[in-house]
Amino acid sequence: MHRHRFRTRAEARLKIATWIADFYNTIRRHSANDGLAPITFERHMIEKRTASSALLRTAVA
Repeated sequence: MHRHRFRTRAEARLKIATWIADFYNTIRRHSANDGLAPITFERHMIEKRTASSALLRTAVA
């Protein structure tokens, strides 16, 4: 990608999106995510936010 000239914006978008998808390893564990893979970590965060929001709604009601 570095110093590559694209003929069109569409070509650039496609190449960059493909590079990101290939580079971003969704399975590899990350120390910043408590040793979880990115997708697993994101799912846990969504579950925690949902549970937290539900508790807040019941406490306010």
